[in-house]
Amino acid sequence: MFSRELAGTLKKYAKFPVVALLGPRQSGKTTLVQNVFQKHKFLSLDNEMTQIFALEDPEGFLSTNENEHGIILDEFQYAPKLTTYIKLEADKKKRPGYFILTGSQNFLVNKAITESLAGRVGILNLLPLSNKELFENKLTSGALNEMMFYGGYPRIYAENILPTEFYPSYILSYIQRDVGQFITPKNIATFRRFVQLCAGRIGQLCNVHALAAETGISSPTAKEWLSILEASYVLFFLEPHFQNFNKRLVKTPKLYFFDTGLACSLLRIDSPEALSNSHFQGAVFESFIISDLYKQQCNEGLRPSLYFWRDSGGAHEVDCILDQGDQCYPIEIKAGKSVASDSFRGLDYWNKLANVKPQNSYLIYANDEKQLRKQGKVIGWKESSSLLRSIISEKNESINPRLK
Repeated sequence: MFSRELAGTLKKYAKFPVVALLGPRQSGKTTLVQNVFQKHKFLSLDNEMTQIFALEDPEGFLSTNENEHGIILDEFQYAPKLTTYIKLEADKKKRPGYFILTGSQNFLVNKAITESLAGRVGILNLLPLSNKELFENKLTSGALNEMMFYGGYPRIYAENILPTEFYPSYILSYIQRDVGQFITPKNIATFRRFVQLCAGRIGQLCNVHALAAETGISSPTAKEWLSILEASYVLFFLEPHFQNFNKRLVKTPKLYFFDTGLACSLLRIDSPEALSNSHFQGAVFESFIISDLYKQQCNEGLRPSLYFWRDSGGAHEVDCILDQGDQCYPIEIKAGKSVASDSFRGLDYWNKLANVKPQNSYLIYANDEKQLRKQGKVIGWKESSSLLRSIISEKNESINPRLK
């Protein structure tokens, strides 16, 4: 059991009658809930007999497994109709943290929760190991290309599996178990090619029509498949920030992968050395940092609020905007090991448009030295693994100086 940042947040969410922990396959959901809720009865709906009982006689299933502590329903997407009966139990007996649900298919579980458990459920997302978790569990040497190549799936580290062995099997299992029910068998090979083409667009604006044309499918099908990949936590989109400053802005989202190890496998990058020589290294590094910022927000139980900013001509861009509601933090990401003066061009332009001081601007780069420049704060990629908590702490101190 690796220590997970989400554990503390998960305990706090047990004030809800139902807690749903969602995330990709093998991100550690089952291990985490069993560790946090050790006295709960564990039931896996991936087990055929358990699943049949739950589907054919939901009331009898819940009554049979009644106990004083609670129930963990693992792989809940296999019996989403249980939510109707869980709702009745939750309303009748009002037991905080009694039902713990885990699921790896967002599109099935979210629909069931939205329809039946609104107001009764706390929803959290567990993604592969964050950079901070890799450091704190002493699972990495701290070599950047190695960390990007290995990715963050816990099983790689728990069982000492090479990424070149793990990810091809993971992709095959994902397609067979999670995607097979939504895509006809004749389209499976095409879908695999589609996923690989998505990896080739990592860090780029997502042109659905071009992606569809290259795959040989229709644009509506491409949109549907992108939705499946997003809902099953393979990739995510960074939407353009809505604050326009009276400027024409690009409206197309950018595409990123939650796990760079998976992306490297799809790109046929077979070693850290190959990654360092690949023309994809910069885009993979950008995805590595942005996905980690996404994980930091999820681990705090926060709704991800990451965007990018680019004018319609593409002359000015900020890689990431962390929107904290009352304050935006522009973040530039550079894969180089040194910082040149023109590295701040996008930040300077955005700060001038927004009419804000550069003290809340960050430049994250592929080195360790911290610098405080007039254009913003320069931090290394390792320090960026705690950036969200640092920002939250600074905000709290500015509101209440006694917290310093």
